[in-house]
Amino acid sequence: MNAGGAQGQPPERSPQDERFMRLAIALGERHRGLTWPNPSVGAVLVDESGEVPVIVAQGVTQPGGRPHAERMALEAAGMRARGATLYVTLEPCATRSSRDHGPSCTDLIVAAGIGRLVVSVPDPSPHAAGQGPERFNLTGIPMTVGCLAEEGARLHRGHITRVTKGRPAVTVKLARSTEGFAGSRNGARLILTGEVAQAKVHLMRAHVDAIMVGVGTVLADDPLLNVRLPGLENRSPVRIIVDSQLRIPVTSRIAAGAREVPTWVVTTVEAPVETEKALTAQGVEVLRVSADETGRVTLPEALQLLGARGVTRVFCEGGPELADALAKADLIDDLVLITGRSARGQGDIPALGASLQDRMDHLSLWAEEQIGPDLFMSWERP
Repeated sequence: MNAGGAQGQPPERSPQDERFMRLAIALGERHRGLTWPNPSVGAVLVDESGEVPVIVAQGVTQPGGRPHAERMALEAAGMRARGATLYVTLEPCATRSSRDHGPSCTDLIVAAGIGRLVVSVPDPSPHAAGQGPERFNLTGIPMTVGCLAEEGARLHRGHITRVTKGRPAVTVKLARSTEGFAGSRNGARLILTGEVAQAKVHLMRAHVDAIMVGVGTVLADDPLLNVRLPGLENRSPVRIIVDSQLRIPVTSRIAAGAREVPTWVVTTVEAPVETEKALTAQGVEVLRVSADETGRVTLPEALQLLGARGVTRVFCEGGPELADALAKADLIDDLVLITGRSARGQGDIPALGASLQDRMDHLSLWAEEQIGPDLFMSWERP
């Protein structure tokens, strides 16, 4: 068995293993945002017995989190799974959270007679956490961990963060003009990005569990915060509004549409009860946490509450103020900064606050992408 290479060294990189793991990661990406509280795992079964490898079956975690990807691939393959190589983006579960869920993926893999197992990243969950390798070793199934580990960690960042830190992974998205401004204090809306970039953002929304903004964004823009790409309208994630004093209007489009798209308002214990009742009547769910020294929502506590509810990924589109507060609390795992090279209007609100600028020194730039005239730059927590 090779569970990470001899004496702690990285596993040998095989171009063929990387090829099929890239496919598994792409499969997992398809359902990201649909499977929480479980991770969206991709699995590929390959028959390597001939001169040319043949893909026998593919699987991805199903909406709602079950069945798991391994089960989907193994059931699709049937007897052809015996002796095949299984590529999976996350270490298979070794125990189940409920007996009603049937055998673990480790049990299924052993029973299927898989010839070899290639894993991208280990799973820190108590339902996995290294229990599988011993089983595979005892049954003679070679196991390699670490194939495209960086890409696999990005795919499963939300799950890993929730398991290890008790909160969802937080991606902050900010748009700015080439001069570095995100808005205008005089009330005039600054159009920062073009249509192609906006479509890209909607696609990003479709692959997270929740979108989060501050109440200031709701008051200023009355946004819908849904996915409006043709064919993906049903991929709109939970909408979360951080609102310390429940200032969100009951007549806002978000509140009015709460029965169509799940909408949670995170507020403080001191916020007015009557407003909560009015919002609840609209279908909004109000979550209360303690207030910090400034009277605002205690963000670490709020994110722990979201993690307890199964949320693994939050996409923050709340503007510079909320972004800076998250940075100050060291709660940012990914930052997407869009520079609108065709921005229209004059701005005077800086996109990057002092805390976020400081936090960026601790993040790593890993991707740049030109979307139409606009530039997307992505940073991540190392």
